[in-house]
Amino acid sequence: MLSTNQDNSVKASISKPQLQLGYEGTAVMELQKLLKRWGAYRQPITGIFDKTVEFAVKMFQFSVFLPEDGVVGSFTWQALATGTPVNMPVLEQGRSGQAVKTMQQVLWLTGHYNGVVDGNFGFLTYKAVCAFQKSFGLAVDGIVGQQTWNALSQVPRGYNPN
Repeated sequence: MLSTNQDNSVKASISKPQLQLGYEGTAVMELQKLLKRWGAYRQPITGIFDKTVEFAVKMFQFSVFLPEDGVVGSFTWQALATGTPVNMPVLEQGRSGQAVKTMQQVLWLTGHYNGVVDGNFGFLTYKAVCAFQKSFGLAVDGIVGQQTWNALSQVPRGYNPN
């Protein structure tokens, strides 16, 4: 079951089976339909988790900032239910780490950020987040919460499986 808290982030788990390469059945058919819904899969619905499905899963995971492992677990099912990122941290000035680096990379692609992609949320990153939020019609607070993550996930980014 899914539930949404005040910041619209999905918090509950979905009781779906873990799927990966080689699996078959109705759950794989559901997966293929969801991947098709979000534009990650364009092949026939077969119920077979082959290399094409695995690639589509990885591409979808990339689009919603999940690790691209090709395995459909709880977080991937949650993201497939909404088409948006799940389990993303709230980021603000002073934070650091991989999530900040990912956010900086997307802001760089949009032209809002021109600093070093270093994973440190400093003043330049804050200004870039504010400019991005303004350009996407979001509340401008310089904090990357669920709504900003959702908008960031809509930025076209090329998936490179290598």
